[in-house]
Amino acid sequence: MQAHDTPTSSSTDSAPGHVFHADLSALIETIPPESIVSRQVHDDAHVKVTLFGFAAGQSLSEHTAAKPAIMQVLAGEGTFGLGRESLAVGPGSWAHMAPQLPHTVTARTPMVMLLTLLKAP
Repeated sequence: MQAHDTPTSSSTDSAPGHVFHADLSALIETIPPESIVSRQVHDDAHVKVTLFGFAAGQSLSEHTAAKPAIMQVLAGEGTFGLGRESLAVGPGSWAHMAPQLPHTVTARTPMVMLLTLLKAP
């Protein structure tokens, strides 16, 4: 694909009723070695959505969230620790977590993950 054919990242949040991102992966252009980067995608009264980029070998230590959460891997491979379970994850992996569930995230390769925190209605 030539450069001029590449979709550009754009977001629309001024239109009533929706938010649109043409390319979430473009929100995190590079992941520096030995780093975790994040970019807020959306935040309103109902959800907070954050895109994370993990360098290979990086991890989030065990923690909990006060609200239900959804993790979705968009690129790369790693492991989700959900409670006492350890699960291999890759592109397309999806997990819903109840509030207060202890969890970890570890990237085996550079990994991009979308986190959605659900807020009370």
